[in-house]
Amino acid sequence: MTSRIRDIAGRDAAGRGDATGRPVARFTAFGLAAEAEPLAPGLHLVATPIGNLKDISFRALGTLAAADAILAEDTRVTKTLLAHYGITTPLLAYHEHNAAQMRPRVLARLKAGEALALVSDAGTPLVSDPGYKLVEAVLAEGISVTTVPGPSAVLTALVVSGLPTDRFFFEGFLPAKSAARRARLAEIGAIPGTLVFFESPRRLAEMLADAAAVLGERPAAVARELTKLYETVRRGSLAALAVEYGAEAPPKGEIVVLIGPKSVDAERHSEADVEHMLKEALSGHSLRDAVALVAGATGLPKREVYQRALRLGEADT
Repeated sequence: MTSRIRDIAGRDAAGRGDATGRPVARFTAFGLAAEAEPLAPGLHLVATPIGNLKDISFRALGTLAAADAILAEDTRVTKTLLAHYGITTPLLAYHEHNAAQMRPRVLARLKAGEALALVSDAGTPLVSDPGYKLVEAVLAEGISVTTVPGPSAVLTALVVSGLPTDRFFFEGFLPAKSAARRARLAEIGAIPGTLVFFESPRRLAEMLADAAAVLGERPAAVARELTKLYETVRRGSLAALAVEYGAEAPPKGEIVVLIGPKSVDAERHSEADVEHMLKEALSGHSLRDAVALVAGATGLPKREVYQRALRLGEADT
């Protein structure tokens, strides 16, 4: 970065801009003003802090400052970040409700040679936000797409969870309804890695209870408000965490739930374990769905689980 001092409009002491006459982009960090290097045309995906505003790179700041415009999920959220670093780049709202209408306008600006930045409210763009379709459309037009990597709630939670990090599967948000949620948990339960979810605070206790019923005894962690003042990470078994959160008022803040893979011992389910899981599943599902849920959670053949369910029904009559 050049050391020439420039005023807020980007002009040097003699009132000039850069070599093209265009105002020089600036940002401020740690009380020091810096000039942003010129940005190549195309779409730039910029990761932003998930809570702590200090968790942003100089490259990200330079990209946001030098872009012709910034596409933001919620302009109010991004405006706070920009103001903190003295960035005045124009903001355009780009979210799931206006994405279809905005994409042609964005593509037109990119075709005209502009450099646009895309950010989410927090973390890395395209993770649980509508940016994927935009990137797909931009690439289809042969326009450059680059990324400025940085914070990610998924990876941040994973590395502090105490669960295996060599393999993981990010699911995002599970269905809001219990039956659909349990069915999805049964589908992904056999994945040999740590499962990572986003969850609403008000659904957390129910989600943990469903996970415990479907997946059985597994280690888990609940990460809340990562990188913020009240960051907490609770670790324990799924059942224990379900009981803890079920007895408390819903927590506040952003939630990431992590569930460890099945252990070797968990592969050998006792008759009592399977019976308990079947009773839980049958309490809210048809025989067919209950069998599918338990088979998915235990890895046992559906026929075997079905026979056990029949024996369980005979014992209750």
